[in-house]
Amino acid sequence: MSENLQQAARARTASVVELAQELIRRPSRAGIDDYGPVLAVLEDWLAARALPHRRLRDDAGALVGLLVEIPGGHPGAWWTLDACVDTAPYSDEAAWSFPPACGEVVDGWLLGRGSADSKLAAAMFCHIAADLMPRAADLSGGLAVLLDVDEHTGGFGGARAYLADEAAIRPAGVMIGYPGLKEVVVGGRGLWRAMITVHAPSGHSGATKAVVNAISRATHLVRLLDAAELPGLDAASGFPLPPKLSVTAFHGGQGFSVTPDRCELNIDVRTTANFDAHDAETLVRKAVVELDTQLPAPAPTEVTPVATWPPFRLTEDQQPAAALLNAATKAGLSPRAKTAGPSNIGNLLAAEGIPATAGFGVPYEGLHGIDERARLAELPTVYAIYHQAVLSLLRAG
Repeated sequence: MSENLQQAARARTASVVELAQELIRRPSRAGIDDYGPVLAVLEDWLAARALPHRRLRDDAGALVGLLVEIPGGHPGAWWTLDACVDTAPYSDEAAWSFPPACGEVVDGWLLGRGSADSKLAAAMFCHIAADLMPRAADLSGGLAVLLDVDEHTGGFGGARAYLADEAAIRPAGVMIGYPGLKEVVVGGRGLWRAMITVHAPSGHSGATKAVVNAISRATHLVRLLDAAELPGLDAASGFPLPPKLSVTAFHGGQGFSVTPDRCELNIDVRTTANFDAHDAETLVRKAVVELDTQLPAPAPTEVTPVATWPPFRLTEDQQPAAALLNAATKAGLSPRAKTAGPSNIGNLLAAEGIPATAGFGVPYEGLHGIDERARLAELPTVYAIYHQAVLSLLRAG
């Protein structure tokens, strides 16, 4: 990596942090806060630097992100940097040792919700776009920067709007700015999610006639699912994680005197290369049939699938993973390629046939918890690595 690129990254640090602070000070908790103020900060910053950008809206017309587009002067593939600017909720604010929206820098740490996930990355990617624009005529293809919201809801409205936008050029690959210095996330387990509705006769809790109510039946189903056998690691597939099944919600009943006739469960199955969505659904439906056989009810148990994403995994020589890993190596770092247990936007992109990395950034603490913070000492290095990776993808460096 050139000394000029590293010097430029160091010179950018103060401005990147300043923009990130302004973003943190605009609360943007997913599903809670209005996203307008945080997106307005970005719009003002982009407009002041004449960076070409436009708003993205979902099918209902809601503002779900901004898209910056820097076209190169020569034909070639487009690549995208993506960072969300909505955040997780604050949880127990009284447990924080500083205000969640303070945006202060203390002892080399940027404090506040979104500092790690992912407002610092959004600020960094905006600056990289500003750095590249003056030399755009020398680039091949183009760079898009997606600044999306509706990410922490799991709806990924900004990313979906980008993929559905007919005016946007389809990217050859995406680098997502989740934090973490030791790893470049090149894959993730997929998922199959469903809501299960368990039925039973209703009645009075004090009646002399015994009734197996919906909660009891649902509890039995949970035991069946917990006992279900999932495959372990499959060396032949090359996927480094096994599948996992979790019951993540359980709702039923009301009051004290009525035995419930309905109970709903949320089921989350993390899928892999050798255990896909079809396998997950087959396993769950088998448990449901066993429940209805062992504890019959007036109506069969219902399984309603609600989401399916495929697993994904890039090889280390596949773009854009190769560009990011190579740039990190040139900067003197040795991050390992990682396949993550949780799903992420990379799965959504994989379903569209778009390869993605889903994490490399500064060290952090308190992600989705209390006292979220991002360490700034490594920011110049991370900035230079992303800058170098983009240049290599655009065949300019």
